[in-house]
Amino acid sequence: MAKAKAPRRPLESCTIKHINKTINAGDCVLMRPADQSNPQYVARIERIDADARGGNVKVLARWYYRPEESIGGRRQFHGSKELFLSDHYDVQSADTIEGKCTVHSFKSYTKLDAVGNDDFFCRFEYNSSTGAFNPDRVAVYCKCEMPYNPDDLMVQCEDCSDWFHPACIEMTAEEAKILDHFFCETCSSKGQKKLQNSHAASRPSDTKVFPIPRPSIHFR
Repeated sequence: MAKAKAPRRPLESCTIKHINKTINAGDCVLMRPADQSNPQYVARIERIDADARGGNVKVLARWYYRPEESIGGRRQFHGSKELFLSDHYDVQSADTIEGKCTVHSFKSYTKLDAVGNDDFFCRFEYNSSTGAFNPDRVAVYCKCEMPYNPDDLMVQCEDCSDWFHPACIEMTAEEAKILDHFFCETCSSKGQKKLQNSHAASRPSDTKVFPIPRPSIHFR
């Protein structure tokens, strides 16, 4: 007869001794990759448990994927610190946790005064089997009608409130950075004086959307 597994007990938190950090369920963490040449994995801790003696601590990790790890790959509008919250879960040893990090909402990330090494953002949930995203469409901006990439400089029209990439309005990034006001070509044609804009302001209303295509499924 097979020996029954000893019951495990849930923990509210655990201390990772090698980094001297306390981890709670719901925290986002950096985890050791199998290949040390790869960047650290990012996960949200869903559950923590230990054996009857309080040792052999395990965590249930819900993985975040980087755009290049998704079926569709990285696209132009993906930010350098963008992650997708996946439906992929694994039980891992707590010893594989190498640090804590923060995964911000897209809105809160764009309002950060400075982005640290351990700051990331998420605006999509990702189905790791089908490559589908939720939501499956996002607002678009500029003449190029692309979703907003927080790593790209944009300027805002003071009349219609749309945002534009400097290159799309025949302007260099250096020129855009020193402007105080801006009216886009459409609004200027209405007879308004063309000025130049500061790129810091509230986000425009979501009037146009970009459908996120579901890529053909392939196996890696």
